[in-house]
Amino acid sequence: MSTSCIQNYAKGSSLSGASSSSSFSSSSSKSKKISSRKVGAVASSFSNEGGRGSLAARYRNNNTCERTTKGLTRTRRKNVNVITRAHNANDATTTTITGTGGGHHLTSKEEVLKGQTKRPIKANTGILEDLEGYVASKTKNRNVYVETYGCQMNVNDSEVMMSVLNDNGFTETKDINDANVILINTCAIRDKAEAKIWQRLAYFRSLGKPKKKTERPVVGVLGCMAERLKTQLLEEDQLADIVAGPDAYRDLPNLIDTVHNTGNKSMNVQLSVEETYADVIPVRPDGTHSAFVTIMRGCDNCCTFCIVPYTRGQERSRDLASILYEVRVLSEQGVKEVTLLGQNVNSYYVDTNKSEDFLSSLKEGNIVGNNSIEAILNINNAREELNMKNAAGLAGEDPAKFNGYAAGFESRYDAGRKREGKVQFAELLDRVAQVDPEMRIRFTSPHPKDFPDDVLNVIRDRPNVCKCLHMPAQSGSTATLVRMRRGYSREAYLDLVDHVKEVIPDCAITTDIISGFCGETEKDHEDTVSLMNIVGYEQAFMFAYSERDGTAAARHLEDDVPEDVKQNRLAEVIEAFRTQAQKKQEQEIGSVHCVLIEGPSKKNENEWTGKTDSSKWVVFDNTKKYGGYNGGDEDEGDAKHELKAGDYIAVQVTGCSTGTLFGKCLGKTTLMAFHAMHGSQRVAPKSTAAAGAR
Repeated sequence: MSTSCIQNYAKGSSLSGASSSSSFSSSSSKSKKISSRKVGAVASSFSNEGGRGSLAARYRNNNTCERTTKGLTRTRRKNVNVITRAHNANDATTTTITGTGGGHHLTSKEEVLKGQTKRPIKANTGILEDLEGYVASKTKNRNVYVETYGCQMNVNDSEVMMSVLNDNGFTETKDINDANVILINTCAIRDKAEAKIWQRLAYFRSLGKPKKKTERPVVGVLGCMAERLKTQLLEEDQLADIVAGPDAYRDLPNLIDTVHNTGNKSMNVQLSVEETYADVIPVRPDGTHSAFVTIMRGCDNCCTFCIVPYTRGQERSRDLASILYEVRVLSEQGVKEVTLLGQNVNSYYVDTNKSEDFLSSLKEGNIVGNNSIEAILNINNAREELNMKNAAGLAGEDPAKFNGYAAGFESRYDAGRKREGKVQFAELLDRVAQVDPEMRIRFTSPHPKDFPDDVLNVIRDRPNVCKCLHMPAQSGSTATLVRMRRGYSREAYLDLVDHVKEVIPDCAITTDIISGFCGETEKDHEDTVSLMNIVGYEQAFMFAYSERDGTAAARHLEDDVPEDVKQNRLAEVIEAFRTQAQKKQEQEIGSVHCVLIEGPSKKNENEWTGKTDSSKWVVFDNTKKYGGYNGGDEDEGDAKHELKAGDYIAVQVTGCSTGTLFGKCLGKTTLMAFHAMHGSQRVAPKSTAAAGAR
């Protein structure tokens, strides 16, 4: 096994099985309703405890009844792997990590945290010591088929997971009939998302019915649905052989080999307080010109309707240098657009010492050339300038009142936060933007509270940071927002929208809306419809409320809005959005945009599709060669170029639908050249009228 492979296992690796599954009794088909928040907190404390002897214990003596190896005891029980870990001598507790068999044990958060220590790591390598007992699996069933559902984070997680599997001898196949392993990366945010996954799991199981059990493909459920349902997928529904949560992807090779080698089902749904997969370079499609880069994981907001904190765990941010390194590599590969990802992406903050340690490990291990490292270090020098701007912006303000949030916003979980000595999102965004001025930078999904002026100023001042903000409102009613525990009022949200438009005049704003939340009255609904009309969102993701077990709303609020009322209200919200969106689209006719070509149109092979800085889709002719864009209304360049995906071009809008702009190409350009001509990535949009009273 290569050093890089061992490193991937060692850093933040987890034991086979599932600590948080311990909260669900396998002897009953109905799980007792408990606080998922508590379970998540308990489970997260096991992070980075996969060190001494754990890898050796995983792969040895599968056929023995019991074996103890350096503090680990493996037993066989009901065709399930059960690993018991004894903590070091000064720890007062013993943790039992189980799969779907008996022996479930759940300690309190205080017990688990008492006396926790990390395993020794070799200096500047990130590799856990004492791995001499590791024995690689001899399994030959290495073709993996992957399906991904849900958010952009799941897409990036699938890329991370394939990197881990590739390092361990697995190969991805696009033909499900060639697969020995089928993995489905899942979403649990709504019932509809899970319903689709149940259908796919039933289909996957049907693929193996004509075959012997040993010849059937292994089916694994990954991601948020795995974290939410845990043992149900293995015991009650019998639709999966493997269950792995979002923080357990390093353990996938072991989980797969366990099923292949022993016939036992296996599970790991541990949540981590540290895992960010910072050292794993995702496997991306060849020739891609856009990429996702995860900068933080988890969420601490705990909105009452949301399952994410319980399926993704606590917030933890990836070290800065590893992010800059990955973005630099993407730039050198020709990627033109990077989207920074996180469940609460703009709450990013990290200790700068971790970044220095990461750079040291890169140099020690010769992982990257010194030129790339020096480029990153040069970018870091801009930190002082940004700090001075931030200090100037806070001059005259009462320091006791400043909490790093947008005005009028708060967080009951992080009130009055002070993060001196930490890199926060504004600085990260500024430094990422400097890696390559010709690379567009986007980010999602943010929380409105985390848009202080220093973030808005970076978006305004950096030409390659897209002027498009996702600001999830969820509701236009203050009463509903209080029940949702969002941390702001309707008035505060609208004030922030006004402030964003003042600081970044051309900024496009998108949102999320939930219709029919617990206790929503007709007046609450009308407030949401009026919000849609006032703001005039460019895009909106609108859904009827779907209760999720374990959330605060499910425990403490009544889902009392009838389903037909939810759907009727949702239809009215969608109609309000479409009306305003159509007006905004029509106002774009005659404007000129810098467009990044995404690829051929799916409807017409003679047309290209691309995206504007404001994330609008544009369709235009691809049958011609074009010259360079000179700032006029016609293709004036002499040298003609064939366009390709990843090119920047100037497009003049000639028509529109609610969701798409249509235009003509004015020639090739670059992001910085277009900005130098016009001072913006969008030229001469028609003015918008005021939308009326609040």
